[in-house]
Amino acid sequence: MVFLDVHAIQPVPPANINRDENGSPKTALYGGARRMRVSSQAWKRAARRELELATAGFQASQRTKRLPEILAADLLEREPQLGNRAAEIADATVTALFGAKTPKKNGRAVTEFLLFLGSAQRVRVVDVLLQDVERVLKTVDNTKEFTRTINEFKLRDVVNSGHPPAVALFGRMIATDPTMNVDAACQVAHAISTHAVEAQFDYYTAVDDVDEAADETGAGMIGTIEFNAATMYRYATVDVRSLIDSLDGDRAFATDVAVEFARAFLLSMPTGKRATFANNTRPDFVLLSVRTDQPVSLVGAFERPVLAERYNGEVVGYVGRSVSALARYYREQDALYGTAPAFHTASYPAWLGDEHDQGEIRGLPISQPLPDGFAATRDALARLIGIEHE
Repeated sequence: MVFLDVHAIQPVPPANINRDENGSPKTALYGGARRMRVSSQAWKRAARRELELATAGFQASQRTKRLPEILAADLLEREPQLGNRAAEIADATVTALFGAKTPKKNGRAVTEFLLFLGSAQRVRVVDVLLQDVERVLKTVDNTKEFTRTINEFKLRDVVNSGHPPAVALFGRMIATDPTMNVDAACQVAHAISTHAVEAQFDYYTAVDDVDEAADETGAGMIGTIEFNAATMYRYATVDVRSLIDSLDGDRAFATDVAVEFARAFLLSMPTGKRATFANNTRPDFVLLSVRTDQPVSLVGAFERPVLAERYNGEVVGYVGRSVSALARYYREQDALYGTAPAFHTASYPAWLGDEHDQGEIRGLPISQPLPDGFAATRDALARLIGIEHE
């Protein structure tokens, strides 16, 4: 077993990153206190977008209900003479492969649920279908015969192999056919504030430019936006062995994907109300921990809400005390259970280290730049994976 745990302490200014059904920032009760919360789904999507847009050479993916339409367009691009029959082939293929019905919505064929596929996987599906397009056309109108054709073409093997990093990391669930499922190699926690928060409100007005030019008074529009601000604890973990399995046993690639996921997770930010608040922060503290026992979240460090730190009677924020609480909990957990990480590295600014002995936070490595931390983590994973498979 090899797990890569990613921990971060990140200050977030006034923001409404992740809204509930009423438009309010999501929250959670933890340790008896109301916390700011960003759901795992919101941060997973942001991390997936960051992973695929910022990492050269990684196969892109799409999670969509419109796979029949996309597949039909791919077929037509390769074989324009198929005409309207391309849509028939695409609909029948998606139904045969995933057991997903394709009812029409606004004149378009859509599936009942989201399907998650890599772009290269989709290309290979088209390649196989066009290898014997005459047989495909001959059987497409007969569900039983077409399913037999698909099975003989081994299209399921095409879709169950060569997964892009995003599918291997975040998994795929097909309720109608569990054989098409992909176990998620990563887990992402709901991010929560390390301290209690209270709802805050921004009363705003919008000016009507034409009224203003005519010297008319009054606002063109008024409204209220709820927001909050907090220092957050973020956590994710990658099961590297599971990742290797989903990437067809490619250990070197799995190592790269695990580290690139950590980078994407740390540098991503969900886009809720971003234009209104511009809350584009990065973590002030990062801990990467490679474990061979089990993944370990450090959220228990904040079960007792952190209180704002004061210096000379003035409030100086939550980051310092949040990092101290995390570091203490980290070393106490391993001492309690008699465990230890196989490797760890930390990145944090000088002012955080200056508050501790000789610039080092007790129980944690001396800070190094994050790119160096990623490189060291990649090396540690490679060593451990190599030992496991000898």
